[in-house]
Amino acid sequence: SLGDSRRVKRLITLSATLAAHTGKSVPQANQSAADIEAAYRFIRNDAISANAIAEAGFMATKQEALAFNTLLALEDTSSLNFSHKGVNDELGHITSYQSSRGFQAHSVLLYAPIEKQVVGLIEQTLWTRDIATKGISKEATKRPYQEKESFKWERASRQVAARLGSHMPHVISVCDREADLIEYLQYKLEHQQRFVVRSMISRHIEEADGKLHLYGRSLQSAGERQVDVVQKGGRKARTAICDVRFAPVTLKMPSNKEGQSTELYYVSCIERGRDDGLCWHLLTSEPVTTKEQALTTLGWYEKRWLIEDFHKSWKTGGTQVEALRLQSKSNLERMITILAFIAVRIQQLRHLGLQKELSGKQSCETLLGPKAWKLLWLKVEKSKPPKEAPSVHWAYLSLGKLAGWHDSKRTGIVGWERLWEGWFMLQTILEGYEL
Repeated sequence: SLGDSRRVKRLITLSATLAAHTGKSVPQANQSAADIEAAYRFIRNDAISANAIAEAGFMATKQEALAFNTLLALEDTSSLNFSHKGVNDELGHITSYQSSRGFQAHSVLLYAPIEKQVVGLIEQTLWTRDIATKGISKEATKRPYQEKESFKWERASRQVAARLGSHMPHVISVCDREADLIEYLQYKLEHQQRFVVRSMISRHIEEADGKLHLYGRSLQSAGERQVDVVQKGGRKARTAICDVRFAPVTLKMPSNKEGQSTELYYVSCIERGRDDGLCWHLLTSEPVTTKEQALTTLGWYEKRWLIEDFHKSWKTGGTQVEALRLQSKSNLERMITILAFIAVRIQQLRHLGLQKELSGKQSCETLLGPKAWKLLWLKVEKSKPPKEAPSVHWAYLSLGKLAGWHDSKRTGIVGWERLWEGWFMLQTILEGYEL
């Protein structure tokens, strides 16, 4: 709802062009001077609300979501760094460094765990921190809960519930330790909203008159679970052998809060034989009375990496939002919003490509047109294309190969940069063929 049908048409044209030339700037993506000027007129139009653009995307996600009986609402917050000259003074602080300015973004990505499908963005809020509040975090406890930045978790849940309506009972919010807030947990329980939240602090509990994490470690192991720990920084990739434990628990209200104790279920996954190993303490609204239920809950939490993957693809690895050099906060917001939905589109391709058991059976014509996959075949396989379209998994690997990926680490995983580059190269080949 942009106030004018011509604006809607321009939004569709601009989004399609940027999606076909992912990671490229507006001038690089558009072929004519007239198209470039029209795109910038749209981006600079203060009568167009970034929220209206986002709402259209959320409603499209809702229509997709109604087809699934179980959905994970994967949530996380990330910062967008825009420290270039011109727009800097309009933005807020994002780190402890005075020169770093930008937005905060809280995103909620829907994922269907049974079908192993990334559905889409159902909520995203952008905001800037007041530069005058820099360094006053010690005073945070004196402010009302609704005025704190941590209220973002509850605000996101309210927005998702308003959009999904009667389908909300099918949704389980999956959050990391930052969401371990007693107010948030109580809100979710009071509104009968399902969740899995990783525990940040060892809260006081009524069981054994002790503390949550110590009590959890004292429970008898219900069995083991293997978790693949990915390589990150100086950490090497490994397979962690973990003990699984679970029990109902009752969280005591903190001494500085008012309210009743909170009854939840606890699930842990703690690596054997390593003091610095993998350690998940989870709190959930889901009844967990069997090992199978505990393993299901852990599997849901393990999918939380997808929201981090989305933020990476959005910010630096794909649509490269942080490379934007627009000179106005409102202009940035409009482009940031459009690129968020384009980032989801390519994440869906990458995630499906990784699911070999699914993508190996699905025709690549669900993602690439007949001309596109045949041209890709000619470039990569260097032979006559087959009569029937190959699989999505073939297309996923071939896009990587087109951009120079060789699977040197024998992982079978195409990185964001190579996937984006391959996609762009294929669009260029297709345009040349049609010309």
